[in-house]
Amino acid sequence: MFNLLRPFIFKFNPEVAHSMAIKALKFGYIPPIKIKKSPLLETSIFSKKIYSPVGIAAGFDKNAEVYNPLFNLGFGFVEVGTVTPKPQYGNPKPRVFRLEEDEALINRLGFNNNGSEEISLRIKNNKPRGLLGINIGPNKDSLDRINDYLECFKKFEKLADYLTVNISSPNTESLRDFHEKKELKQLINAINSEKKTLNSKIPIAVKISPDLDQKQIENVSEILLENNIEVAIISNSTDRNRENLININKMERGGLSGKPIEQISNNIINRFYNLIGKKIKIIGVGGADSAESVYEKIVNGATLVQIYTGMVYKGPQIATQINKELIKILEKDGVKNIGELIGSKKSAWRELNEILYKLFYVKKMRTHWQNTPQGS
Repeated sequence: MFNLLRPFIFKFNPEVAHSMAIKALKFGYIPPIKIKKSPLLETSIFSKKIYSPVGIAAGFDKNAEVYNPLFNLGFGFVEVGTVTPKPQYGNPKPRVFRLEEDEALINRLGFNNNGSEEISLRIKNNKPRGLLGINIGPNKDSLDRINDYLECFKKFEKLADYLTVNISSPNTESLRDFHEKKELKQLINAINSEKKTLNSKIPIAVKISPDLDQKQIENVSEILLENNIEVAIISNSTDRNRENLININKMERGGLSGKPIEQISNNIINRFYNLIGKKIKIIGVGGADSAESVYEKIVNGATLVQIYTGMVYKGPQIATQINKELIKILEKDGVKNIGELIGSKKSAWRELNEILYKLFYVKKMRTHWQNTPQGS
């Protein structure tokens, strides 16, 4: 049905079409889908079990209006937001662009949302029927961005299963400065201090840019590990990598999402996984729109995978379809649970490290045997 409707839907401006989708979910025009649950896909996170590792990324349900209908479409978890302390219009329109030939979007929305007060009341009055994450960020004109994160933390820490500290959007000026070592330490220290003051147990995720070099990846990994951050969400949209795009909208400013960033996302997931292992769980984002693409993110190191642009192009049944296809793949491969696959794809760097370790270990043991008297 969606394939028949898509040409009609795509005649509308992307933001108008998105608003139509939210209203359709809100008022029940998109009916629930019968969900086939399987132990093959069951995943544990934050001491909770969810029936699928496939979730919806922040940005779709910015104002926490339709998270419960989304659970009825086969998504194992939903992340709402980004929410800022005060309501915010965002950047001037037009600010969302389809790149149909590339199966991509470019957006420069700028954290448009109803603000923390209205959104927190909405969630209080509509209890989530599944695993809910809330993505938080600072207002564009804020004079104290760290305090903005803390305001949102206090507002939402009892309403969510996890909170995401978004430092990754390319559409809020200087937000990505929080990837620098000093700034990230200050931010996470402030959040952990507030968490301690409130005696809160809420797990914290940090959403990361895909546009980091290796040194930045190492620095961010070190800080996340030192501060016992539970989750890294990798990654947001990129404001680079336009060379191979076809659609004329590739020239628009903003963050690129969808198929063109799939391999970029997989690569950075794997590089982070090589540093943090399973000490910090990874939620993979970027270009996932099929069972195969979700599988790739998991073998590169992701525990969970989020979708957004894929649903724009493939419709509301995407999660259910992915779940069905994943079950077939796992059954064919004889995998008992999808968690067995996390990080199973070794990078060349990781393989080299393992070879060097084995060589060093063998050399060390050989020296030990040679220096040990016989019979001792």
